[in-house]
Amino acid sequence: MGFQTEFNSVCKFKNEQELYELLEYGRGKMVKSGLRVFPTGQKVIAYTPDNRAVAIVKILGCIAEINFNGDEVTEVEMSLVRPLNEEESRIQTALAYEMFFGEHQG
Repeated sequence: MGFQTEFNSVCKFKNEQELYELLEYGRGKMVKSGLRVFPTGQKVIAYTPDNRAVAIVKILGCIAEINFNGDEVTEVEMSLVRPLNEEESRIQTALAYEMFFGEHQG
């Protein structure tokens, strides 16, 4: 058991429904496996499950715990700052692939 620190610029959704709710309602949360630390109060880029940059979000809260099933989980609450336009998305996606998702994916 141990905490994993997330990159200060990456908030990757693995669940399409969680991402949809954030984009549709302006607020949302995502649940990640493992104990992780997200930069509460910071603005970060949100990515789709297929690693495409879609929005700027602000991290409102992060709770890491061991649930009743004994699983390590982290819930991250966030608010939508704004969606990215097509050019911003293309550039951020390319940079993130080079920096985070490329050969180090896992």
